Amino acid sequence: MNVALLSVLALSVSVSVADTHGTQEPAHAPPTPPYGVTCGLGADFHAGRRAALAEALGHEGVLVLRGMNETRDYTRFHQDKTFWYLTGVESPDALFAMDLETGREVLFLPPYDQRYEVWNGERWDADDRWVAPISGITEVRSSEELLDVLGELIDEGERVWVSNHPWVTLSGGYDRAEPFDVAQRRNPLDGRQSRERALKEQLEERFGAAVKNCAREINQLRLVKTEEELDALRRASDAGAKAMVEAIRSTRVGLGEWELDSLMAWVQRRNGAAGSAYHPIVGSGANSLILHYQANDRVMQDGDILLIDYGPEIDHYVTDITRTWPVNGSFTEAQAELYDTVLAAQLAGIAAAKPGATIRTVTEAANGLMEDRGYEDLILHGVCHWVGMEVHDPGDYATVLAPGMVFTIEPGLYDPETNIGIRIEDVVVITEDGCEVITDLVPKSREDMERLVAEEGILDVLDAEK
Repeated sequence: MNVALLSVLALSVSVSVADTHGTQEPAHAPPTPPYGVTCGLGADFHAGRRAALAEALGHEGVLVLRGMNETRDYTRFHQDKTFWYLTGVESPDALFAMDLETGREVLFLPPYDQRYEVWNGERWDADDRWVAPISGITEVRSSEELLDVLGELIDEGERVWVSNHPWVTLSGGYDRAEPFDVAQRRNPLDGRQSRERALKEQLEERFGAAVKNCAREINQLRLVKTEEELDALRRASDAGAKAMVEAIRSTRVGLGEWELDSLMAWVQRRNGAAGSAYHPIVGSGANSLILHYQANDRVMQDGDILLIDYGPEIDHYVTDITRTWPVNGSFTEAQAELYDTVLAAQLAGIAAAKPGATIRTVTEAANGLMEDRGYEDLILHGVCHWVGMEVHDPGDYATVLAPGMVFTIEPGLYDPETNIGIRIEDVVVITEDGCEVITDLVPKSREDMERLVAEEGILDVLDAEK
């Protein structure tokens, strides 16, 4: 990195800022957004989510949401899921406030910083004239005005709503983030509190606010997906399915697990993914028994079973697909016996997924079949989890299923005596009379799996050219 240039810029850049009456237009701020800059799934979608939340909270109090800061590493910025869900803003250092009674909405953005944009590219700022039209939030203020404006919105003792849902970005999930935050706070040599707890305390100390948690209401909204959300979930599922099919085709003895990991990441990105929805699980042989295997560093051997659990994120929505197949392309008798049982169990779960059922009844249908066949001791995990913006989306598993709800069906059997782990996982959307499997572009019959392994894959083509 050119440190000398950075120093010169820091000393020499002068910023043109509009006056308070808007009579002077900053040179950097065209009336239309730069190419490729959008507001999430569209201003109407995010405004609709805010309106639904305001209704759920009784139109009482002030909502305050804090977006993510700029990254502390040289990595691409990804917005906190909750902030993005309610604003669509994919840019660092933003904050949003809404008076739920009057409907006043304020988006706070940093002032224009030419040096920042030279080094990092476009950042939404308070001087960008295109922000209000594309976001649907008409009042855009500088973050330098934040405390003054919040002082106007929040009276002493007024109810202020925040979300205590732990911040989650790309590849994250609340079920990993929350235990991490707790462990950090309890660590005697650390003790740092979460961003969410810090926001609550600042609002209480600075404004005398009565801070309340609205994560439950937001999570309830997230359970039933809109058409915009279902479209994003289908696009993520299609990209993930294409990557999985290419991995099956490219599988052969002697390849490294990491090679299929990398191949799938490339195919997913080529099909529009922002990145991985979660760390890929590419487990061959005994590694197929490790439920959240992460190393992906083993060379695959003849006779191994291979379990891959991997999916991408597109427009903040994710998918979750698992398939299992033999590395050499031919199931052994022991592998086939377990595989057929798991597949039958998954199909039983899919048949049970319909309005009026619950996650429990779907689980009972799948696990019940495996138990009836004598495999109760090889069941290590549940069958279903919610899917949406997080691979393990929040939600009550006792919820009665209704159209628009999205979750996985993923029975599995794991036999340590034979080093055979089998899991088959698809994402389903509850419909009016059953469910739609949105990851079904990946075959799963034993015959289809063997046929795909025998086909020529991308890695076969590349290696033939060496």
